[in-house]
Amino acid sequence: MPALRPERSIIILLLALIVVVTAVSGTFWLYRGQQAEITWVNHTLRVENRLSMLLARVLAAESSQRGFILTKREDFLDPYQDFRAHWRDEWGSLRSDVQDNVEQMKAVDALGAMIEQRVGMLQTAIERRREGRSLPEQAFLPGLAMTARIRAHVAHMKAREEQLLRDRSIAASRMSIMVTAGLALSAALVIILGLMALRNAQRRVSEAVESREALSAAHAQLIAEGEEREAAQAQLRQVQKMESIGQLTGGIAHDFNNMLAIVIGSLDMARRRLGEDGDPRVMKGIDNATEGAQRAAQLTSRLLAFSRQQPLDPQPTDVNKLVGGMSELLRRTIGEDMRVESVLAGGLWRASIDANQLESAILNLCVNARDAMPGGGRLTIETANAHLDDSYAATHDEVAPGQYIMVSVTDTGTGMPPHVVERAFDPFFTTKGVGKGTGLGLSQVFGFVKQSRGHVKIYSEPGEGTIIKIYLPRHYGADAAQGYAAPATDSLPRAQGEEIILVVEDEDRVRHMSVDSLRELGYTVVQASDGEQALEMLAIQPRIDMLFTDIVMPGINGRILADRASAERPGLKILYTTGYTRNAIVHNGMLDPGVAFLAKPFTFDQLATKVRQVLDGVA
Repeated sequence: MPALRPERSIIILLLALIVVVTAVSGTFWLYRGQQAEITWVNHTLRVENRLSMLLARVLAAESSQRGFILTKREDFLDPYQDFRAHWRDEWGSLRSDVQDNVEQMKAVDALGAMIEQRVGMLQTAIERRREGRSLPEQAFLPGLAMTARIRAHVAHMKAREEQLLRDRSIAASRMSIMVTAGLALSAALVIILGLMALRNAQRRVSEAVESREALSAAHAQLIAEGEEREAAQAQLRQVQKMESIGQLTGGIAHDFNNMLAIVIGSLDMARRRLGEDGDPRVMKGIDNATEGAQRAAQLTSRLLAFSRQQPLDPQPTDVNKLVGGMSELLRRTIGEDMRVESVLAGGLWRASIDANQLESAILNLCVNARDAMPGGGRLTIETANAHLDDSYAATHDEVAPGQYIMVSVTDTGTGMPPHVVERAFDPFFTTKGVGKGTGLGLSQVFGFVKQSRGHVKIYSEPGEGTIIKIYLPRHYGADAAQGYAAPATDSLPRAQGEEIILVVEDEDRVRHMSVDSLRELGYTVVQASDGEQALEMLAIQPRIDMLFTDIVMPGINGRILADRASAERPGLKILYTTGYTRNAIVHNGMLDPGVAFLAKPFTFDQLATKVRQVLDGVA
C-alpha cells in the first residue's frame, strides 16, 4: 500500500479530530439533556412528595382536632397547631416547585384556598368546644366534605405529576440510551483517531529511520566518492608528473643520442682503421672512450624507456625460457654471495613483449635486489599465469582487466618504507650512496612495462624484503617465425655487388659518420641533408637499393619521405633511424608492422647487421 503524502495525512487527521470533537460535543449535549430530564424527574417526584406530605399534614390536623373535641385535652392539638403555623411555608415551597407549570400553579392556588378554608372550619370547631358548646354530628359534615375535596384535588394533581413523571422518565431513558450510544461512538472515534495517530506516528518514525539510513548511506557514499576522487586526483597528478618528466627526458635523450651516435660511430671507425697493430695506448684510450659512450647510451636508453618513447618490437616470447637463459648472466652480475632461485610455472602462456627489453628489465630488478642485500641473501625469480579482474583494474592506474604473464623478483633485503615505495619509479630517485646508482633502473622497468601495456606493482616492508611483480600482456595467436641470426663479429656482413644506399640525415656529423661506415662495408652511398634533397636524388639516380633515413627532420620527415619514395619506386628497401621516436613509425609504443628500425646511437656492427637484414628482406 503506497504511503500517504504528509499533507494528505495531516488533513485526514484534522478531519478525524473534528469528527471526534463533534461526537464528544454531541455526547456532552445529550448528557446535559439527560441530566435535565433527570432533574425534571426528580422535580416531579419532589412535587408528588410535597403533595403527599401536605395531604398527610391536613389529615393529621383533622385527627388532632377530633381528639381535642372528644377529650378536650390541649395536648391533642399539637399536630394541629404545628400544621396551622407552618402549612403556608410548605404550600409556598410546593407553589415554587410548580412555577413552570401554569396548570399546576392554579391547582396549587386552589389547594391553598381549600386548606385555608378547612383550617378555618377546624378552628371554629375547636373554639366552640373550648366554649363548652356542643357540636352536633351535622357540624362535622362540611369539614369532611372539604377534606374529601382536598383529597380528590391532591389525587388529581398527583395524577398529572405521575403523567409528567412517566413522560419525563421515558425522555430520560431515551436520553440515557442516546448518551450511551454517543459515548460508545465517541470512544470508538477516539480509538480510531488514536490508531490513526499511532499509525501516522509509526509511519513518521519509519520515514525518519529511512531518512536517517538514506542520509547515512548518502554520507557514506559521499565519503567514498571523496576518497575515490582524492585517489583519482592523486593518480592524475602522478600521471601528469610522469608525463612531464617523460617529455623532458625524451627531449634530452634525443639530443644525447645524436651526439652519442657521432661519438660511438667515430670511435668504432677509428679503432677499425688502426687495426690490431695500432699503438696499445691509443687503443686503450679508444676502448675507454667507447665504454663511456656506451654507458651514456644506456643512460639515454633508460630515459627513453621511462618516457615510454623507445621503439618496442613485441614478439611471442617464452618467458620461462628467457628467465632460464639468464642464469649465467645473473650469476656474473649479482655475485656468488647471493642465492638465486627460479620458480617457473608449468603451462605458462606466451607473452607479447620485446624480449631484449624484458631481459634488461629483469636484470635491473635483480641488480636492485642485490643492492638491497649488502650482507647476502636469497633472490627468487618466479613466473605464473595471472588474471587481473575489473575490481583490481578500477583501483590501479592504466591497468586493463585481462590475462597476463606475471614475473616477480623477490629479495630478503632491507625492504622499503611506504614513502620510498611511492617514489621508487621516479627517475633519478635513489636511496643508494653517491656514485652507486643513477636512479633510472626502476624507472626504465616502469616505462617499459607501461609502454608494453602491462602493469608493475611493488610490495615491500622495512626489514621484510621486497617483491616487485611485473604483469606482461598475453600473446594470442601463433608464434612468430624464427628471426634473423646475426653472424659473428669477425665476419660482418658486407655489400654484395654494386648495392647503392641513399643516406638522409639532417645532422651533418651523424650523416658523415653513417656514410663513412657504409662505405667501409663496401656499399655505394648517396647522401642528402633533408627530405627535399633526398627526393631530388631519387629523381636523378637511376638505381637505389635502400633508403636509410632519419625520422625527425625539419620539413619532410622520414616517414613522409619513405612513403613518397615507395610510391615512386615500389620495392625500395627502407631502414629508419632516430634517437627519439614520436608517432611516425611507432604507435602506442610499438613499431608499425613491416618497419625496419635502427635506434641511435648504433655501433658499426649493429649498422652492418641491420643493413644486411633489410637488403636481404629478413628484417
